[in-house]
Amino acid sequence: MYNHIPLILTTILLAGIGAQWLAWWLRLPAILPLLAVGVLAGPMTGWLDPDRLFGDLLFPMVSLGVAIILFEGALTLRFAEIRGQARIVRNLVSFGALVNWLLIALATQLCTGLPWLLALLFGALVTVTGPTVVAPLLRTVRPEREIANILRWEGILIDPIGALLAVLVFEFAVSEQHQHTAAMFCATVLVGILLGLAGAWGLATLMRRQLLPDYLHRVASLALVLSIFALSNALAAESGLLAVTVMGLRLANIRDLFIEDILDFKETLTLLLISVLFIVLAARIDPRAFADIGWGAIGVLLAIVFVARPAAVWLATAGSSLGWRRKAVLAWIAPRGIVAAAVSALFALQLEQLGYTQGRTLAALTFLVIVVTVTLQSLTAKAVVHRLGVAAPPPRGVLIVGGNPVARTVAKTLHERDIPVILADSAWENIRAARMTGIPVYHGNVLSEHADTYLDLTGIGTLLAMSPWPERNTLVSLYYRRLFGADRVFTLRLDIERDGVDRARMIPSYRIPRLFGEQITLARLQERLEQGYVMRTTSLTASFDFAGFREKWVDQAILLFAIDPKGILRVFSTGESPQPSPGWTLVSLTPPTDTNRHSGSN
Repeated sequence: MYNHIPLILTTILLAGIGAQWLAWWLRLPAILPLLAVGVLAGPMTGWLDPDRLFGDLLFPMVSLGVAIILFEGALTLRFAEIRGQARIVRNLVSFGALVNWLLIALATQLCTGLPWLLALLFGALVTVTGPTVVAPLLRTVRPEREIANILRWEGILIDPIGALLAVLVFEFAVSEQHQHTAAMFCATVLVGILLGLAGAWGLATLMRRQLLPDYLHRVASLALVLSIFALSNALAAESGLLAVTVMGLRLANIRDLFIEDILDFKETLTLLLISVLFIVLAARIDPRAFADIGWGAIGVLLAIVFVARPAAVWLATAGSSLGWRRKAVLAWIAPRGIVAAAVSALFALQLEQLGYTQGRTLAALTFLVIVVTVTLQSLTAKAVVHRLGVAAPPPRGVLIVGGNPVARTVAKTLHERDIPVILADSAWENIRAARMTGIPVYHGNVLSEHADTYLDLTGIGTLLAMSPWPERNTLVSLYYRRLFGADRVFTLRLDIERDGVDRARMIPSYRIPRLFGEQITLARLQERLEQGYVMRTTSLTASFDFAGFREKWVDQAILLFAIDPKGILRVFSTGESPQPSPGWTLVSLTPPTDTNRHSGSN
């Protein structure tokens, strides 16, 4: 057995990465293929037995993994974001979540007969709608912008709030089991809060005073998080999860503390942990636990989908301008995700050790809710949105990757023509320069998990890859081609790239249309701007049509875009050659010599 452990572990890791890739390929939440792989490897085939494989290390391993997941989730919650969101979002993550929790707990107790403490714990677990599940669903469904923003921000904000609620309820259950309810619960909460705050202060101090070199920030934060978790548990049983959650919340809300590097590292680590943990945890699912639940599970599911969530939404939106159709969509789209699955599995292990025989029932019921809500809403949400008439119009917006002067000029021109634009770059100086001109921006890597959650692509349907790095442009284009379509993704050629002969020999699936034509490069556009060339918008009329424009500028103008009367952007590229007619608007880069605009231009 021990001789095969390395092979089993590497197989689990590869299977997890494969499941993540499959989810990306099929545009599904990653949790579904991960759970499917775990169930296939565990209860269905018996190939993976986590209890036998890991033995006494299973519980500590899962505990540490969940601690990192909760810390990373809490690290994304800034209280200013709650204050800055619409009243509906604040209502949903406050008393809306409270109503949802209590109704689910009531239904669970009535339908399954679980003890009240476990019912309350289950209700806290499945209150959370995680952003890792909601974000990909919204990109497929494409509801109206207002609805999409409400659902997206609810998922982001309620993730750590729901986790904190679940941890507090669990700690109360543990203290009740030990028959020291008030004293033990207060001690657990106090130790968790104090150590979490101390850990955040210590890490912030080390970073602010430059007591650690930059390359140690990530590993030091990981070591400190795990140390705080272990120390907290040693001082007060089961207080570690609360400590790391508080630590993440505090770090996220310290003013002028740069934590993006830590967050990027934690995102990568969380992705790895999720890929492995979910397979291991799903492999522990006992099919008999579902039999123990019986028909009561159906009652719980019906209550969650058709009673608790609608009640929370209707209360949270009371007095708002939202009509019943938009409220119905908000009530329907609420898939459960990562936090619920990870925390419930950990709690199941702990409850079993404490003598709660229904521990596995809790985990099985949580996994059932996750699978049903994600599957049901993934299959039906798009039809519901269209049937109710709240689908977003065809996307007109543009995502520009790269914050160099050329990209900023293009973004500014489109923004002034009322084309929705987001300019993305990882260099802060470029983002700052774009912000000063009023361009909407995203600071970070557009291929990261952070972008999947926070990059709002509502209304965005075109990608312009304009960074000075050819490899990045290619990767970004290949990634977003599956989201936007092959004909809506373009890359700007760089001088360091090979010419068209070598490009013709490229694998067809890697061949991305060239922005503005094969001969137009980033350096050439930059040179023209330095020479005084200007971005010009020209309205075509019957007396000054496309042919007249070409005759006026001959070969001096570089054609960039054409905007039709409906405001749809067309890109001049190797893959598209618009033929604009009167009523259209041309965007071009023209010489500064002739400043007298034609009567048909503006």
